[in-house]
Amino acid sequence: MPSNTTEKALESLIVKNLCSEGGYIQGDVGDYIRDYAVDLAKLLEFLKATQTKVFDQQGLETDGPARTKFLTRIQGEIAKRGISDVLRKGIKHGPASVDLFYGIASSENLRAKELFEANLFSVTRQLRYSRDEGQLALDLCIFINGLPIATFELKNSLTKQTVYDAIEQYKRDRNPNELLFQFGRCLAHVAVDDQEVRFCTHLRGGDSWFLPFNKGWNDGAGNPPNPSGIKTDYLWSDILGRERLSEIIENYTQIITDKNEKTGKKRKTQIFPRYHQLD
Repeated sequence: MPSNTTEKALESLIVKNLCSEGGYIQGDVGDYIRDYAVDLAKLLEFLKATQTKVFDQQGLETDGPARTKFLTRIQGEIAKRGISDVLRKGIKHGPASVDLFYGIASSENLRAKELFEANLFSVTRQLRYSRDEGQLALDLCIFINGLPIATFELKNSLTKQTVYDAIEQYKRDRNPNELLFQFGRCLAHVAVDDQEVRFCTHLRGGDSWFLPFNKGWNDGAGNPPNPSGIKTDYLWSDILGRERLSEIIENYTQIITDKNEKTGKKRKTQIFPRYHQLD
């Protein structure tokens, strides 16, 4: 394949692959509601298609107090429980139990398989995420049923920038107080170039800690040569595929709470697997 010489070319490559091979649809940046950190169009489309009774009873068809209350409920549950738990277990809103994601089903369970297929996986380019500064944008954001689960900053070594420049961008330019970047809101924030992938589960400015998500090569770090593409294309051609990503959400991601025995203070940590832990 021809070399990609800009971040925009890498962005286009990822989006094209996810939409043509990975079962995604491309999101519209105008559908993103910053006050609630949701792709409203995809969220409403999913709920109307899969839970029509809830959709109608909750008054979600029209923009008004009922919809605002519902969006506030989702935001509060994610803040309290984290996105992985909300996806797995859904939420209670008044008398209604609301599913926000359907997991992988066995081939024998046709109804469950239909529900899994009803999940809307989407990717939005140049997401303007900031409530205060509308021009600040991420390279990519991935959503499931309108809920953001991962952000991406892309670099390309051919333009003299690497994954470490993407990490610095997260540390320097992405305010962890922004709703999208708050703890538990996304599963991971991912720095990518054509050589390496690294991720962080808790953005804390300059103290953000990024772990490698690489295959390894010759008993060392990094990734092996890829004769059919760039070294990091396993990320979007495999890991971010609908079934693979769903498996990660169902079986690996979680928020755990540790207690310091000396101080009694509790600390929450979000778990996302490194590449080799998936085996």
